Order: sequence, then C-alpha cells, then structure tokens
Amino acid sequence: MIVHQKMIEKFKSEVLSLCINSNKKLNNFEDFFSLLNNSLTKFFGVEECFLFNIEGEFLKPLQKELLVQGFELPLAFNLFETYFNDSKVVELPNFLKEKGPFTEYTSMMLVHLAEDKPEAILLFKCNHEHEGCLCFNHANESVIELEAIFKYLYQSFEVHANEQQYRKLYNMTDLFHSTMDIDVILENVLVTIEENFHDLEVELILPNDQDRQTRVRIKPFDYLLERPSTIEAFVSGELKEEVVEELNYRLLDAPIKGRQAIYGILQVKAPLTYAFSEAQKEFIRMLAQASGNSLENAKLYHQSHRLISDLQLINETSHRLNMKLNINEMLSFLQKQLSKSFQPTELGFLFKVEDSYEMSNACTDVFKSAAGNAYIQHVEKHFEKTQDPLFIADFSRLLEADIEYKSLMAIPMIVEEKISGFSIVLHKEPYFFSFDSFKLMQSLIHHSSLAISNSILRNQLQDMVDCDHLTKLYARNYSDKYIVNSLEQDDSGMFLLVDIDDFKKINDTHGHQVGDDVLVQISSELRNFIGTRGICSRWGGEELSIYIPNILESEALKISREIVEVLPKVTSPTVTISAGMIAWKKENRPQFQQFFQQADIALYCAKNSGKNKVCVFEDSMQLQS
Repeated sequence: MIVHQKMIEKFKSEVLSLCINSNKKLNNFEDFFSLLNNSLTKFFGVEECFLFNIEGEFLKPLQKELLVQGFELPLAFNLFETYFNDSKVVELPNFLKEKGPFTEYTSMMLVHLAEDKPEAILLFKCNHEHEGCLCFNHANESVIELEAIFKYLYQSFEVHANEQQYRKLYNMTDLFHSTMDIDVILENVLVTIEENFHDLEVELILPNDQDRQTRVRIKPFDYLLERPSTIEAFVSGELKEEVVEELNYRLLDAPIKGRQAIYGILQVKAPLTYAFSEAQKEFIRMLAQASGNSLENAKLYHQSHRLISDLQLINETSHRLNMKLNINEMLSFLQKQLSKSFQPTELGFLFKVEDSYEMSNACTDVFKSAAGNAYIQHVEKHFEKTQDPLFIADFSRLLEADIEYKSLMAIPMIVEEKISGFSIVLHKEPYFFSFDSFKLMQSLIHHSSLAISNSILRNQLQDMVDCDHLTKLYARNYSDKYIVNSLEQDDSGMFLLVDIDDFKKINDTHGHQVGDDVLVQISSELRNFIGTRGICSRWGGEELSIYIPNILESEALKISREIVEVLPKVTSPTVTISAGMIAWKKENRPQFQQFFQQADIALYCAKNSGKNKVCVFEDSMQLQS
C-alpha cells in the first residue's frame, strides 16, 4: 500500500514537473495530454491511451490521426453513459473493441471536471502484469488521483489557451488602434479566428457600405437570404447560435458592433456535433466587438475625408456648371465627374422631349443597343410613377435572368417639380455602388439639374433667334456671322441668293397658307441637298440663301444649276426660282457688304433675263444695274 502510494506521489510529481517546465512549449491540449500519456505508461503500465472529449451530446476524438477509415463519427455520449454506473473505470465495451483502433484496448474511464459535468472519456490499453495497473485493488485511489491530474492539466491548458487568446486579442486591439486601413482590420479578424479555430469555416458578412477597393473576401449582407439567427444578431447586437439540422451544421453569429452602429456579422460555421465552449464564445464576441470599434473609427475617419472630398466635388461641379457652358460641355464635364467618383461600367444622360426620353451625346454605346434599352425602359417606367431616385443592387433578381449589368443607379433631373431627364450609371458587378455613392450622385445631379435646364432653355432660345420659325432655316443674323467667320478663316466659298419666281401670284391664287407651304417645301429640299457642307438661311420674305465654304467655283456653279433644275420637280404647286451666285478665293476676298450686294445684282440679272435660272456675278452687271 505504501509502495503504491509512493508511486502515485511520484506520478503526480512528474506530471506537474513536466507541465510546469514544458508549459511554454505546449500549444494545444494534445501536447498537454501527451504528458499524461507518457506518465501513465511509466507508472501504471498503460501502453496506449486515447481521449474522447465530451462536447454536448457527442464525443470528439483528440487524436484524430489514430482513427482508421471505417470508424464512423460522431459517437453519441449516451452509448457510454450506462457503463459507468458504479465505477469510473470499466472494461471496454464490445462495440468499441470491434473498431479497428481499439481492438486491443482493455478499459475506459469517465473524467469529471465538475461534480455534475462529465468532460472526457479515457480509453486504456493496460498491461495487467504491471504492479500499478489501473485494474488492481488500488484502482479507486489511482483513478481519483488520475482524475485530479487530468483536471489540473485541463485547467492548465485552459489558462494557457486563454492567455494565448487574450494575448492575440490584445495584439489585435493594439493593431486596430494603430491603423485606419479597413482592409488590415478585416484581414486580421479573419486570420485570428482561423488561427484559433482551424477546422471551422469563417465568414465576414457586411452590408453594402464598404469601400469598393476592399481586398478582403466578404459576403454582402442580404436580408432575403440570411439565416434567422444572423439577422437577429445583426438587429439585436447580441451573439446568437443556431443549430441547422437540415444542413448538418451549427452557426455562431457575432455582431461586429461599434458604439454607434452594427457594421456586420462575424460568422463561424461548425459541424453539427461541435459544441462552442463559453470561453470560445466570449473570445469570438470580444474579437468582433474590438474589430467593430476599430472599424467604426476607420469608417468615421474615411467618411470625414470622403465628406470633404464630396463637398469639394459638389462645389467644383456647381461652379463649373454655372459658367454658362453649353449643354454638351456640361454633360461632358458631368460625365467625367461621375466616372471619376463612381467608376461605372456604363453611363448616360437622357432628356424628356414631350412624352418620351431621348439619349444625349454623353451616353455610352450600350444604351444605343437593345440590351441597354431594357435598363432605360425600366427606369422610365419607374419615373412614370414616382420622382424618387432608383437604386438597384442586383438587377438580375428583378428580371430573374442572367444579365450583364447588375448594379444600377438612376437619378431624376427635377426642375419646377417636373422630371426633365435622368442620369443613369451601370456596373457589371452586383452590389458595386454603395449607399454613400448613391447619396453623392443625388447631390451632384440635384445641383446640376437647374444649370442643365437653363442651358437647354438657352439653347432653345438661341435656336429661336438663330432659326426661322416657319422654314427651320437659319435666320439672317446667324447667316451673317457664319459668312463673316468664313471670309476670315476659309480659303474659298460660294454664296447663292434664291428668290421664288412669281411668289405673289402663288399667294394671290392659292392663299398665303399654300405660299407658306411652298416655302417650307423648298427649304426642306435645300437642307437635304446641302447637308452639312454649308448652311441654308431665310434671307427675307421669299428670298432664301445658301453658303458653302471651301468649294471650287466650277462645283459651286454645278450645285446652283442643279438646285434651279430640281426645285420645280419637288414643289406643289410647281414653282421656279431665280438665283444669283458669287464665288470667291483667298486671293481676292470680298468685303462683307460688297459680298451681298454682288449676289443681289446677280439675282436681279437672273430675274430680268427670263427667270428660272442662275446667274454668276460679273463686274459688267454693275453697269446694267
């Protein structure tokens, strides 16, 4: 008895000594357990030892590598509970002996860390010839001491593990307070969790208000798809655990919470048989909270800088748009601002003309295609019902189809409480635009709407000044400016002054309405005939004019004759015209007033020489007039 007692004391002394001397080198519970395993072999003749931790209703093997294929896990704890009625050490059940790794094992022991909480089951392969065998008469005393040693090792491991975890948490907190880089914060949260929970899946679930440059893998928070416990954790700010039996896993959702708001969820996914300890839950909760505070500080820092940048952008935009730019210059500037701020794949501006929207030159090519038209039609239908801006994170969900552009923002241009047009941006990735981007785009378009509307009104007013209301040809003033500019800059040009023959007779015979219609017919034909080579103007009354820069005199005369020839064929009632033409070269640029006077003399000659013809000005005509 005394010998056995001494052996037990030596056993305890050795295990404690090994634990104390090796503590810093022990990284996991398997390392701590190896100290016990070696001492059991030395003092109690235990040739091999295997440990099952009790986690909830199941057993979790510590030495997974010893399990051969065909050994099905998990094992339910209730299969073992009935064997430990009167003793803590019992013979190994047959159903375990039949399993490959345990065929030669002899006994098993139930270990309690607290009176009512079984913590583990130890399996032994004993050498019965050893004097300290756990099956001998002194087994009860040995078992009590063995349980005490196991409890000490387990508590030592917990202290060691907690120290390591809180050291990491301290280092993480120190890092968090030294950086404003959101990427660094999120990356280190993931790394820390993965280092402490090797076998579990970790995911960051964040709402769509993050910087689009974030490199860290994150999952967008979606109320329609998330588990109830995830939504509850996000709303309540409390740690939530959910057992998902149909998918054979359990979730632990820790809110990433700051002082002002909840910024996301740190989600840890484990097998259904896994049981999170209170210490693990507390570590995950504290890590999520530390990251939440740091993320909040970083976000506030970036938001303040972004707010300053946004205000500068809005101020710059307002300043530029109030410089009386024309509509094309305005839209070109806005296009650059929106592209720089939001990095859209496609961008467009559309303006309301009567009951439909027309694309501006500032639209990218996709909106001119059938695919792009689908987005425009959706936005148009939206603005038929409301003036609210449109923000769509994933357009494919609305159409239930795989479409190319999934992120969409559309902001109406509202002037005098009416929609005058809208701006639209698209991106191929879903959830690309943040809500901050949406608010900034609203501000930009709001500040731009009045300037754009004023520019459109100025253009319309200028068109009314520059163009004749009836014929839609340019007015005399515009024609004068155009010709003066051409005389200064171009190398040659031609001017054709046209008068409708016997126009008074048309008005007297058919009425002034028919006379006006004839003017419109001739004007339309002249515009089509000249195209973009030059300009056509209403000179006054029934007199019209054509000016084409950079043209040879021979070609000018050919065009003039063709016009005289074709007009009687395309007018109803049929009319003829008389025309006076002059052509000039840079060697003998005429004076502005002289220019028109010569064309008028040539026209007078055409009228007096039989009408329905074109006469080219010659110096001898001045004597005749």
